[in-house]
Amino acid sequence: METTIHSVRNPRVKLAIRLRDRRGRRQQHRIIVDGLRETTRAIQAGVRPIELFVCPPLLTESDQTELENSLNAAGVHAATVSREVFDKLAFGDRSDGVVMVAAEPRAQLTDISLPADGLVLVLESLEKPGNLGAIVRTADAAGAACVIVADAATDLFNPNAIRASAGAIFRVPLAAAAAQDVRDWLQAHQVTTYAAHVDAAIPYTAITFRGRCAVILGSESSGLSEEWRAPSVVSVAIPMLGIADSLNVSVAAAVFCYEALRQRQAGISPPHGIR
Repeated sequence: METTIHSVRNPRVKLAIRLRDRRGRRQQHRIIVDGLRETTRAIQAGVRPIELFVCPPLLTESDQTELENSLNAAGVHAATVSREVFDKLAFGDRSDGVVMVAAEPRAQLTDISLPADGLVLVLESLEKPGNLGAIVRTADAAGAACVIVADAATDLFNPNAIRASAGAIFRVPLAAAAAQDVRDWLQAHQVTTYAAHVDAAIPYTAITFRGRCAVILGSESSGLSEEWRAPSVVSVAIPMLGIADSLNVSVAAAVFCYEALRQRQAGISPPHGIR
């Protein structure tokens, strides 16, 4: 590792701090990653650091070993920083001693290779990066093929999204595009499409989540656009029996993902399943 950086006015540190702002990320075409777990998973997924800042006093002995193994395997070097510098670099109360700067990963529809039985999650106009990260984490856990953001209202690699995904955002194939382009892509790949609408007559338990299929989820504030009212799109609902008229979008995504996983693992379809 290099000589310890002690000044927050160090040019490399100043550039990294600017990545906390969306405009800074756009200008530099870089992202900032907080935490040992997230950094390690990013490196394992092939993300190469541009800068890697480490504050050794904040790392346990086992953490240092894990980090060194990851860095050695990837041929990457880290710069050590003082606690004062790290406190400026790190997000909130993160105290595990690692911050990484990397080039913004590609996130294009053309990069996604969809398997024959792929489950696709499409998120339209999602505003909260924490929800995006939570959904990606669920998609990874439930074996979804990819997550596509339509008409994105937040940048995909916002530090909050990375943190909420626990690093899974670097493992799950991810793309962003205009809603119309997403619809065209789904049709071109012969994906059966289900859109979650609160007023839909068909419950999600009546749907057959087999083969290539997509679930479209909208923001909690405005729901889905008319783009997803087309005849080729089946509207489905999650029953709401209380006073609330909707679920948090990340919870709704989990409901759909695990129903699809249940059906696929059991090798069965619901009675009178709709497809």
